[in-house]
Amino acid sequence: MGMTGDLWSAFPLDPRDRGHAGLRASDEDRERITGVLSTAFADGRLDRDELEERIDKVNAARTLGELPPLVADLVPLKTPPPRSPKSLVGVPSEVLHQRAVERWGEQRRHALFTLLLSSLITWFIWLAASGGDTFPWPVFVTALGLLNVVKVVSGREQTVRDEVRRLEKKQARQQRWPKGLP
Repeated sequence: MGMTGDLWSAFPLDPRDRGHAGLRASDEDRERITGVLSTAFADGRLDRDELEERIDKVNAARTLGELPPLVADLVPLKTPPPRSPKSLVGVPSEVLHQRAVERWGEQRRHALFTLLLSSLITWFIWLAASGGDTFPWPVFVTALGLLNVVKVVSGREQTVRDEVRRLEKKQARQQRWPKGLP
């Protein structure tokens, strides 16, 4: 269990919950808190006097609500919000680069799809309307779509660089002020 947020999930009834705070604490509940205090002492985060004083308070605690304040400076009292799949906090730079490459791949697929779809539609309309007897104006639509594909494919490095920069800025913002925190 250690000094992490796992402490609170180990309780059958969460002592941080106001609805449980007035309920009687069990010996097992007190042992969990004593374990955290002992670990903190072993890590040098509490001195002997603090340890003894807090253990006395743990042993004297009658309700669940009396337990969290005894370890409030040792373990988080709030459960951190679940990490969003969009969160970039703690994501290594290699993963950011990979996401940027994937983003470029999406742009490339979109450009190819747009080229094919717009070309097929305009050529079909031209053939249906003129029977092939007039100037083939869909060549302009196809040429513009082809230029877009060439632009996207040839701009790979710049696109990836720009996307990595954008992701790094987003990551920095999230690390400064993660969503869900006051």
